[in-house]
Amino acid sequence: MPDATLLSAVERIARDAGEAIMGVYARGFSVTEKADHSPLTEADLAAHRVIAAGLAALPEVIPVLSEEDAESFAGPDSQARYWLVDPLDGTKEFIKRNDEFTVNIALIERGRPVLGVVVVPVTGVAYVAARELGAHKVHADGKRVVIGVAGRPISGATWRVMGSRSHPSAELAGWLETLGVHEVTPVGSSLKTCLIAEGRADVYPRLGPTSLWDTGAAQAVLEQAGGRVVDRYGQPLGYADPAHTLNPHFVAWGCQAPVPPCFQAG
Repeated sequence: MPDATLLSAVERIARDAGEAIMGVYARGFSVTEKADHSPLTEADLAAHRVIAAGLAALPEVIPVLSEEDAESFAGPDSQARYWLVDPLDGTKEFIKRNDEFTVNIALIERGRPVLGVVVVPVTGVAYVAARELGAHKVHADGKRVVIGVAGRPISGATWRVMGSRSHPSAELAGWLETLGVHEVTPVGSSLKTCLIAEGRADVYPRLGPTSLWDTGAAQAVLEQAGGRVVDRYGQPLGYADPAHTLNPHFVAWGCQAPVPPCFQAG
């Protein structure tokens, strides 16, 4: 079970990675393309190196699955644990310079995210959580605030929906029609799920491709804040088989109420 000391150490590692990212963000940088045609920058690699070194220096060494070095991951340890890392989530937002990118680090244990740290490098805000420790928002000045979801909107109220800034879809538009009265705010990276965790939004439907490292850390934060991330059958998004890195479609909810029919029928 993760403790406060480990959570604090991982937050420090994520903040160090954020500083490395901002060093690149402050100057010009080139963009290359990975095999899957997704963009890659010097900042992705710099943050990966910082995180890999930081996790390796922790008292207990646990395998690391990072987006930027997935091929070297040999699998979870004997206790079914591994670190799940996205050194720079929202590379497209980084390239556009709209500030909506994050550093994501999660600890997976027996297929569940039990610790999560999400750092927003531009603002210095961190969202941190661990099982039995709750969820907190840590401001750049170090002030820590307990966060929690808003709960399901009352009947007839407007759903505050988080939408992907870079991945719209026709299927999503149809899903939203069945939700009811809603307003969509486009936001990049795992920041969407964290905003639900602190009660500033209600739901984030993702009916498009994502990978395990895109969701693990923010899911830990949302779950400890009282929300959930579920697939189309209402089951929690799981991480037990990291050999398959793609997620199914999912919805992040800021409530524990029964899943609305619009999702079960989607």
